[in-house]
Amino acid sequence: MDTKILLENGTNELEVLEFKLDGNAYGINVAKIKEIINYQEVTPVPNAHPSIEGIFMPRDTMITAIDLKNCLQRGVSEPGGLFIVTNFNKLDIAFHVDSVVGIHRVSWREIIKPGSTVSTSEDGVSTGIIKFDDRLIIILDFEKIVTDINPETGLKITDIEELGERHRIDVPILIAEDSPLLNKLIVESLHKAGYVNLIHTENGQQAYDVIQECKKEGTLKDHVQCIITDIEMPLMDGHRLTKLVKSDDETKDIPIIIFSSLVNEDMMRKGEALGANAQLSKPEIGNLVRVVDDLVLNK
Repeated sequence: MDTKILLENGTNELEVLEFKLDGNAYGINVAKIKEIINYQEVTPVPNAHPSIEGIFMPRDTMITAIDLKNCLQRGVSEPGGLFIVTNFNKLDIAFHVDSVVGIHRVSWREIIKPGSTVSTSEDGVSTGIIKFDDRLIIILDFEKIVTDINPETGLKITDIEELGERHRIDVPILIAEDSPLLNKLIVESLHKAGYVNLIHTENGQQAYDVIQECKKEGTLKDHVQCIITDIEMPLMDGHRLTKLVKSDDETKDIPIIIFSSLVNEDMMRKGEALGANAQLSKPEIGNLVRVVDDLVLNK
């Protein structure tokens, strides 16, 4: 299946691959997918997490295979089905699924944020729901699934300590991040680095609303001198936010840092074309602070 459908930059759209697991419909952003292959035998890893089936090496690249059914507490997968091979946070990981249905192009505005009955804040593994006429597709938080298996793949908060003693910095920074856990960790990390004047929002639309309100009140410089944004967010994604900011004469000089698990070669090119000042993969929280320093203190 061709997972390389091209999207125009900054249109606020995404491609979602629908797949089946135990009879239920789930989704993953096509931008995370390298390829889809038939299930192949894996080598078990001693003392590994129960959700890790093992490792295999297609084309001389070692890939960890994760039993997605086990992650979702729906039992253990039998041999067969498919592997969805992904790349995010600089990791190659295969997720074992039953079958693939197809690809849907949707707007981020069509993504419904899960309610508390589906996903409880920091503990949920669903980032959104797509409603079709006959079914619901639950988009899974693959980053959280992997981080729950191995916390070392998440934000490396210890990197902040390596920066040494820091003084208070009042430069106002606007953050757009839909994950409650990552939003909290980013804010805590920036606080530790001395940045205390922060506005954090849940998606690109909320961040853009803040910018528009500040423009209206004439307080833009007082509240927004740097923007840190994720890419994948409901209502408005980070690429759309970047395009809107960089195409406005009043805001185009505000530095934008894309901080996302999706920073690969294709996404880097998209971010550069939209005018992003820097792009970093999410584990690099220490580098995020260094880049912020460079953009707001050393300009």
